[in-house]
Formats: sequence, structure tokens, C-alpha cells
Amino acid sequence: MAGIEEVAKLAGVSTATVSRALSGRGHVSPTSKAKVEEAAALLGYVVSSNASSLASGRTRNIGVVIPFLNRWFFSSVLEGAQQALLRRGYDLTLYNLSGDGRERSSVFEHFLLRQRVDAVIAVSLELTEHEVQRLHDLGKPLVGVGGPIPGVRTLTIDDVGVARLATEHLIGLGHRRIAHIGGDLEFDLDFHLPTNRRLGYEAALREVGVEPDPTLFAPADFTIRGGYHAAKQLLGRPHDRPTAIFAASDEMAIGSILAARDLGLVVPRDVSIIGIDDYDLSDFFGLSTVAQFPRGQGEQAVEILMEQLEPGPDAAPGASMTQLPFELRVRSSTATPSEL
Repeated sequence: MAGIEEVAKLAGVSTATVSRALSGRGHVSPTSKAKVEEAAALLGYVVSSNASSLASGRTRNIGVVIPFLNRWFFSSVLEGAQQALLRRGYDLTLYNLSGDGRERSSVFEHFLLRQRVDAVIAVSLELTEHEVQRLHDLGKPLVGVGGPIPGVRTLTIDDVGVARLATEHLIGLGHRRIAHIGGDLEFDLDFHLPTNRRLGYEAALREVGVEPDPTLFAPADFTIRGGYHAAKQLLGRPHDRPTAIFAASDEMAIGSILAARDLGLVVPRDVSIIGIDDYDLSDFFGLSTVAQFPRGQGEQAVEILMEQLEPGPDAAPGASMTQLPFELRVRSSTATPSEL
């Protein structure tokens, strides 16, 4: 196989320019980069990852730690991060912690501490002081997604504000008897997402003088199936049925739509339903939702990480916490209650 010198000679540039162009590190003009890539392709030259790692002390590999892989939100964050890393010339190693809890200890005590990754992205994990310190002691940059972590650059979502917005949409349509399908205790761990979304829902009701009714709360597991069973219980009661449901995720909201249809109810004539996320199938189901752009969260986490791994000459320290955007998207699953 041809070496870097042959590529440089054919492209008419220095070996240093070839190295920067093919590694993605350092500035190279678009014209020079195109010449280098064309020359490398013609000569069949491929950068040796082992040689590059030895020379730089870097693996060009980022560890991403997530609590679940079989949830749309987490896989979407992962997809956004992977695509952003690919554009930067980095590989990704995934650590999925769904299991009996021992995986977390193993990942943070062993796998991440072996010199296999240059940095770590932790998604929806409230890292302990010990876990953060172990990574910092090894000089590994760390970015958190989902909530504040002391001493760590983080991307946070205002879960109370997201829930308030969804509930206020239903209140604005005239609903007052609004049910909430939220997470059960199993999911109220890192950053207390289910609790915060319930607090936002209750705050929006109290703001208009409605005291939240505990009988209108149903726990579920953030899946379509879980939302379906919870909604069946809420909508199947013979008296005082809710006129609207706010589900803490789109998957549970879609389950609620299916439950309403199986009970012979028409959405939104008989019951309005809103969720959170803007799940891929939400538009297909006509689901009103609050979008929180998970793929963009993954991409933004990578951008923050690159500021630490590859700082520019004029780089300034970034904010310790960045608030993530969210947006109400009204579709056909919400409307004024039929009695109005």
C-alpha cells in the first residue's frame, strides 16, 4: 500500500497537510482537502488507526453511555451523536446500562477507565461525584445530556416547563378534567424525569384553579403497551371520565390513542391526547406533542465535546449548563371538549 509521502507528492501538498486532511484534526482548505482525498483514493491509501493513536495519544473513539437502547428517545440521541462523530472522523463505542444495575459499576469502574475512549457522553444519567472524578483524573472530557451534573458540561431539558406547556395547551382548549400518564417509580431515578413532568402538569392545573385529582394519574413504563393499559383504566371508568390525557411520552400517548379507539371513543371528539418527544410516528397518528429534538441533542453533545478535545486558538470556556429547546406541535389529537 502507498505511504503518506506518495499521497503528499501526488496531491502537491506536505505530509502534514495530508495528515490533517485525512485525520480531521486541524485546518485544511477545502481545495487541499479535496486534492488529498482524491490522491488517497487513487493510491488506495488508508490512515492507520494504530499509528495515528500512537502518534497522538488518542484513539479517536468516544464512549456513549445510555440507560436504555430499546427506547426511541435514547436511540435518537445516539443516532445524532453517531452521525456528528462520523463527520468528525471519530468512532463510537456504546455502553448500554439496561439490566440489573451491575453494568453501571462495571462500565465506570473498568471499561471507561481503560485507555479505549478519548471522551464520554452520558445520556440521562445523573453521574455520581466519584464517577465524574474518576474520568476527570484520567483527563477524559465528559458531557452530560438530560440534566445538571456538578463539574460537567451538560445539556438540560426543563421537564417541568415541557409538561406545563403540554398541559397548558389542553387547558387553553377548555379542558379541566385532564388525566396524566407518567412514569412509575422504576423510571424516577436519574434527574427524576417522571416526577418533574408530573409537577409541571400539576402546576399548570393549579394556575387556573384546578386541584389535581390523584385518581386521574396512571403510572406506565414509557412504552406504547404501557400507555395503552394505563389509558384503558382511565377511559374505561363509567363516571367522570377525563376529557383529555397528557402522557409523559409520545409512545404512551400513542398507546392512549389506541386504547380510546378500542373503547369506541373518537379522538379528539371524546378525548384529547397530547404527548412529549415528537416520536417518529407521532405525525402519522396526528398526535399533538412537545418536541424536544433528541437527534439534535446528540449532535450538540458532540459539538461541546469537540470544543474540549479539539479547542481552537481563540476558544473560550463554554457555559457549564446549556438549556435545550422544546416546541409545541399541534396536530389533530387535541381539540375543545365536546361539551363546550
